[in-house]
Amino acid sequence: MERGLLWLPLLAVFFWLAWSGWNEYQKVEAYGNWAKQFDRAKYDIYAVLGQKNDELTWGKPTRSEPVDLKTFSLKDVQSIRLLVNNQVADLETPPSKGRAIALEFILGEPTPSLQVPFTEIRLAVKWGKFLQEELQKNREWGVGSGE
Repeated sequence: MERGLLWLPLLAVFFWLAWSGWNEYQKVEAYGNWAKQFDRAKYDIYAVLGQKNDELTWGKPTRSEPVDLKTFSLKDVQSIRLLVNNQVADLETPPSKGRAIALEFILGEPTPSLQVPFTEIRLAVKWGKFLQEELQKNREWGVGSGE
């Protein structure tokens, strides 16, 4: 009897882990279906992000499909900043550790900025550099085309 009571918490932990794994698997599957429409996409537990041409769409992953989706154009972005621990960090020399990681997109009016959360600094830096290059290409193309 005593041994059974000792194993009961372990059994509860096992079921919780199994449910958590199944829940995360469902989110990844829903993300996979959602991401097919984009040229480039990322998934982590905080947010999904997809890029199609100049449009960026991000939202919160769920088991059925991402929710709270927001879309904006790179054409509307004035600058991109890496935030680590709610402080601006350099994309070229990012910190090795930190919490509260996000890419901040500085826009004009009516929305001054948007923050897309990330779980890893390395992944945020990779996306930040790529999107800054895309932003630069768009600006060079816009200047050269007479717009």
